[in-house]
Amino acid sequence: MTPRRHQRLVLIGSITGAVIVALDGTVLTVAQPTLQRTLHATFAQVQWTSTGYLIAVASLLVFAGRLGDRYGHQRMFALGILGFGAASAGIGLAPGVGWVIALRIAQGVFGALLQPATLGMLRAAYPPDRLGMPLALRTSAIGLAAAAGPLLGGALVTQLGWRAVFFLNVPPALLIGVLALAVRVPPAPLPTPLGRPPTGLDLPGAGLLGITLVCLVHTLVTLPTHGWATTTTVAVLTAVVAFAVFVRHERRTASPLVPPRVAASKAVAASLAILLAASAALFGTLFVSSYYLQNVRHLDPFRCGLQVLPLPLLMVLSAPTSAVLQRRYGPRRTTTVAMILLTLGTLILSQLDAKSSPLEAGTGFLLLGAGFGTVMVTATAVIVRHAPVDNAGVAGGLQQTAMNVGPVLGVATATMLLTYTPTLRSALLPLAASAALGALCATTLPTRSRTPSATPATPTTTR
Repeated sequence: MTPRRHQRLVLIGSITGAVIVALDGTVLTVAQPTLQRTLHATFAQVQWTSTGYLIAVASLLVFAGRLGDRYGHQRMFALGILGFGAASAGIGLAPGVGWVIALRIAQGVFGALLQPATLGMLRAAYPPDRLGMPLALRTSAIGLAAAAGPLLGGALVTQLGWRAVFFLNVPPALLIGVLALAVRVPPAPLPTPLGRPPTGLDLPGAGLLGITLVCLVHTLVTLPTHGWATTTTVAVLTAVVAFAVFVRHERRTASPLVPPRVAASKAVAASLAILLAASAALFGTLFVSSYYLQNVRHLDPFRCGLQVLPLPLLMVLSAPTSAVLQRRYGPRRTTTVAMILLTLGTLILSQLDAKSSPLEAGTGFLLLGAGFGTVMVTATAVIVRHAPVDNAGVAGGLQQTAMNVGPVLGVATATMLLTYTPTLRSALLPLAASAALGALCATTLPTRSRTPSATPATPTTTR
């Protein structure tokens, strides 16, 4: 197999895996009310179909990336996507809500194996100076899935029932998973300093980071509805202590979960902060705006979806454009401008009231989509490029962790703000401030893309 054909197959697999995960989350939201009625579930049980998945995936992403670095991203990708598809089929056949929750947690475990591998495979297959466009195409596909998910999910639930949205994942997951197992490409030799063997997996570090993220995500999910209860306080304290012990452990262990070359990179740290701020601002703003459109403007869900449509459309269009802009102007200027657009979009939406026109709302969503689509490409490219190829999985896991925790943080913040100050402006201004902080972080990014010293050549061909 030639390197070019291998790159195309990797790109197809990476895009398909990312789309399956993105589509699964959007169609589930539409299916949950029908699922609750059909299975006679409580609201808390239905909420756990999302919370259980999120806790599982967020707590395992970095460790799953480390597994990919150690045993091969293609192998982890195949295991993840086949397991994800199998769990989806199981949910579609589940006899009760308890089975749905358990299988959603299993789906989260396989999703954690899948997501870092989609980035790790791209990093291994493409030279660093050619990563921009593959990442842009991946981002565009995610935006398209976000736009199509609610419409497709609504149609499937209406015509075939809630189980159909889970069966939707099975054919593409099976096809791509089998293809990933069938295609054999000898991996390029990974550089090991001074000829040392590959480092260990750092199971204690993975456990400490997992505890930190489990407590953090659980707190963010439950805080808006339960407030500062005893369990919330205990979870926060546990997360703080576990993270402090994790940092101490990482500094002392010979084989840290997050390698020093990644942990000490200012560009990687800034990019993670940007993705966290951007995703928190975007999803928090979407959460608040949906209440405005339906409760203040009295739009039905379909018309509400049409009003928000400029966001995913601009996300799809801006992603490939951002790859060109980054190559020409560098990560710092491109990402800073994108975060400013995201901030302006949030500020415009914060000024809406009952008399505002659809054009004003559409402008705000348009700026959100253009800014977020660009940031996803540029910040992700900085993370992947600044991580040596033998640490690409860990870098991808960190990127995916930021992209999973950020939305939960944004929605939790928006929910609490609406509880205490139920106005659009008071809820969105703090989210705009979050985006502005992300813009400040963007000013610390490199002016030009830089490649780490330990970068292998393009993949070797089969013989």
